[in-house]
Amino acid sequence: MTTVLPQIDSSNTYSFGSSTTLGTQITNGAPADVLMSANTTVPAALYASGVVEKPVNFTRNTLAVVVPKSNPAGIKSIYDLTKAGVKIDEAASSVPVGSYTVQVLNQMGLNTAIQANVVSKETSDANVVAKVALGQVDAGFVYLSDYVINPTQLTLIRMPAWAQPKITYAMAIVTKSPNQAAAQAWMNKVLSAAGQAIFVKNGFLPLTAPIPTVAKVAPAHAKVGATVTLTGTNFTGTTSVTIWGVPAKFKVVSATKLTLTIPARAKSGGITVTNPSGTATSKQVTIG
Repeated sequence: MTTVLPQIDSSNTYSFGSSTTLGTQITNGAPADVLMSANTTVPAALYASGVVEKPVNFTRNTLAVVVPKSNPAGIKSIYDLTKAGVKIDEAASSVPVGSYTVQVLNQMGLNTAIQANVVSKETSDANVVAKVALGQVDAGFVYLSDYVINPTQLTLIRMPAWAQPKITYAMAIVTKSPNQAAAQAWMNKVLSAAGQAIFVKNGFLPLTAPIPTVAKVAPAHAKVGATVTLTGTNFTGTTSVTIWGVPAKFKVVSATKLTLTIPARAKSGGITVTNPSGTATSKQVTIG
């Protein structure tokens, strides 16, 4: 958010912090015109108590694991975080990203094992990113957008698509704001096509991600380790690519083009592309 919002309008005065902290500050009378939260819970609670006007969703995100660029602990998947000696940083459960982390780990049955390796709990995802980038910990749980703005110092470890929580951000005009018209104009700017494009460019997901489609696979016959190109639609925001259920490393080149590497355990079958809205499967690709 610290990167995105000034790109949309650099003339505003921004105060960044955890959603819970900002909500408390506004409730206690801190001057603000608009609250922007990394969840829908905080704005909904403030709306119920009359502190803000009706909230509006403005973007979405996904959860990810990041490790230092050198990855000294050799972490390749979230399951490696259960190994003895791995030092993990995460946000506190009172912070949205921290609550999403616990939700995912409980869903995967990994929370107890991974919490045993957590050495610190932060007040924001930015603090987690900083400690990972400095090599003070082996891994941290953050948003995908945190990695997108800092890829030179971090290595991304993707979360399984089936375990991803629904992360939606909401904003609302503060009821006592003396700048109601300007606040509404700002919200309109955030929701405009130009504003949404800035969020997507910085690793966030569009509010409504259409289901992907796959029109063409080239080549249709490939060996393990080969690069295959998919042509289709709505590839932006892809969370996983599998071949007959086997995960494959992939890169979203554009909304209509995606490349992947045939994994070692792949068998001939369809390639499935998944984003938060659904999946699409190609015609069969022959492996070998």
